Amino acid sequence: MFATLSTIILLFAQADTAVAAHPWYNYPGFEAWKFINLFLFVGALILLLRRPIGQSMRARRESIRKELMRAQEERNAATAKLEEVNARLAKLDEETAALRTQAEQEATAERERIARTTEEETRKVREQAQREIESAGKAARLELRRYAAEQSTGLAEELLRRDLRRDDDERLVRDYIEELGVKR
Repeated sequence: MFATLSTIILLFAQADTAVAAHPWYNYPGFEAWKFINLFLFVGALILLLRRPIGQSMRARRESIRKELMRAQEERNAATAKLEEVNARLAKLDEETAALRTQAEQEATAERERIARTTEEETRKVREQAQREIESAGKAARLELRRYAAEQSTGLAEELLRRDLRRDDDERLVRDYIEELGVKR
């Protein structure tokens, strides 16, 4: 289409050349037909592309507007979050002091509980040790009595063997027999 228009303009320009050697529209380097061709081409492009370009520009404008609105909402949310964080930071000292106080109270309670537990365990160990000492004392006394009895018996036996004579032995046996006979 543009080629046809430019050809027609060129034919008119050549016909006009016969009239004048160098008319203003055919000045070398100026050549008005090129500008006319350019204006026709740009006009046709504008007519053909005006609606799609307008729609795409509107769509782009709308998407930019939506992006700006979304960015504003995100900025507002970030600002609110920042204010919340700042408020929490302001309360952080108070929370830290409260936690420290609570930890000290818990540590004191734990120390007291451990002290009570230790005292109870110490008392139990003392009682058990006392029972073991008493038991060991009883066992030692029994062992000492048994040992004393064995030693006394052994010593008495040895004394009897050493001091007892045959005639004393016979006399003791007779006395014992007589004693048994009387008791019957």
